[in-house]
Amino acid sequence: MENNNHEPGAISMDGFKVVVPAHPLISHWVSVLRDQSTPSHAFRSAMGELGRLLVYEATRDWLPTVTQEIQSPMGAAIVESVNQMEPIMIVPILRAGLALADLATSILPSTKTFHLGMARDEVTLQPSVYLNKSYITEVKLMNYKSPLLWLPDRFPKGCHILLVDPMLATGGTVSAAVDLLKERGAEISQIRIISAVAAPPALKKLNQRFPGICVYTGAMDQIVNEKGFIVPGLGDAGDRSYGT
Repeated sequence: MENNNHEPGAISMDGFKVVVPAHPLISHWVSVLRDQSTPSHAFRSAMGELGRLLVYEATRDWLPTVTQEIQSPMGAAIVESVNQMEPIMIVPILRAGLALADLATSILPSTKTFHLGMARDEVTLQPSVYLNKSYITEVKLMNYKSPLLWLPDRFPKGCHILLVDPMLATGGTVSAAVDLLKERGAEISQIRIISAVAAPPALKKLNQRFPGICVYTGAMDQIVNEKGFIVPGLGDAGDRSYGT
């Protein structure tokens, strides 16, 4: 991949864009996540902080806005603000995606969070869906307890979707997730992927299967081992986030 995009940290090839934002805070939180001595609660907190920064970068040129006149204490003003009638759809892939997406709502004025439970077979490395329903329920999942909203039957036309998967290693899980979003009416132009660490095999698969999709990641590592883990990576993001 060649860096021929004007956005800092952006790498593009045949319409496929990967952005590793050049910001010292992003580098800092990635370093905290990589450190094997980081305890679970600090790891989960660092994941949330990294996710917040990546969401900020991913939505820089992507938020629906409205222009209106308001009254300030000193007079009338024409202002531009985020259109809260068009919430950003956030889809974390359980479990680890919960931690990375945890603080996204703190910077976005209007969001709607859906959840997708996917697991990877440790032998075949193939993904499978273990949780996906179209109604609201409350569950307790690895110390996470809140209303969980599963994927809708159809996403609204023209909506914006942030798909959150911390580790893009082989690309099997994230590709299967994109397929599910497409089955429910989402177009590739409506989807942006947020990850903590990404590796070439996943990016190559995404580029081949979904031309034009964008990925925002905290770091790029070059190696995926025989067990499907990124090296040096940061280990099992789900286990480290929830102390399992």
